[in-house]
Amino acid sequence: MNLDGSAQDPEKREYSSVCVGREDDIKKSERMTAVVHDREVVIFYHKGEYHAMDIRCYHSGGPLHLGDIEDFDGRPCIVCPWHKYKITLATGEGLYQSINPKDPSAKPKWCSKGIKQR
Repeated sequence: MNLDGSAQDPEKREYSSVCVGREDDIKKSERMTAVVHDREVVIFYHKGEYHAMDIRCYHSGGPLHLGDIEDFDGRPCIVCPWHKYKITLATGEGLYQSINPKDPSAKPKWCSKGIKQR
């Protein structure tokens, strides 16, 4: 709630910084879970970069912190262990492999589903 009593849009709420752990520990383990502003998140350290997202997959609630990180078309992704959904670490985009059925020589390519993991 805002000071005037009106409801606040959770997407537009401003948050303060939160310490989730020691940098050395995160780098060593390459992933960790934390609760940040009442949200369960997973923090990944992959190839020198940090990434964070909701701990549960947008599709069916699979535990992303237990998934493997794999590259798809040069994009590192977390693969949900339940249904193998691929989510890019950098943007949270869900990816799928597409092919043009009218072109017999077409090669499959990775495309965005238009859905993002928070």
